[in-house]
Amino acid sequence: MTADMTGFEDLGYARPDTDREARMGLPEVVYGPGKTVGHVVGVVRSLLAANEGPVLVTRVEPAVAAAVAAEVPGSAYDGTARLLVWRPASGRAFRVVVASAGTSDWPVAAEAAAVARALGLDVHELRDVGVAGLHRLLAETDELRAADAVICVAGMEGALPSVVGGLVGCPVIAVPTSVGYGAALEGVTPLLAMLTSCAAGVVVVNIDSGFGAAMAAHRMATRPAPR
Repeated sequence: MTADMTGFEDLGYARPDTDREARMGLPEVVYGPGKTVGHVVGVVRSLLAANEGPVLVTRVEPAVAAAVAAEVPGSAYDGTARLLVWRPASGRAFRVVVASAGTSDWPVAAEAAAVARALGLDVHELRDVGVAGLHRLLAETDELRAADAVICVAGMEGALPSVVGGLVGCPVIAVPTSVGYGAALEGVTPLLAMLTSCAAGVVVVNIDSGFGAAMAAHRMATRPAPR
């Protein structure tokens, strides 16, 4: 391993961005798929040594998570979100409501909630509030309006963010999921629906990207120090 003064460490198989926390307020997040246990362990150790804030590994399966945790103590694992976390942050007064349209959308919503919590945001979850039973969503209007940001996770026709966008004045982050029958096109239909929402200003992230939604909320909550 070679320490480098240019803001990254050359491990041979990876170059962890050790300077990212200084630039952006958060260490590099590790994407788990495609990496061996040894790769993940090496990158995590590099990031933990170089940073003070939380270190996250996303989309990591249980067997890999267990092997990594055995090598690098101090982690917590969320099996639904498939998220490994070291040194989670806490105490940020930014309230995020994660609303999922259906039970089948929950794994994606769970990733959004787990990542947001690891970054220290104040997370509240609303499950199974899809528009096919609109009364279920309207019963949570007060909870939605108390939020600083709402993450809406929906598949099928992807209508939930448009409805929420008409109820609240805070930022709405829409997450299309690959849940749905044939014409849902594995998430393309809700993605296009959310991009063409009649609720002005809805922000849309990639299909099944709970992580991307949580990071968007993190950016909204973060005020960089003046340069």
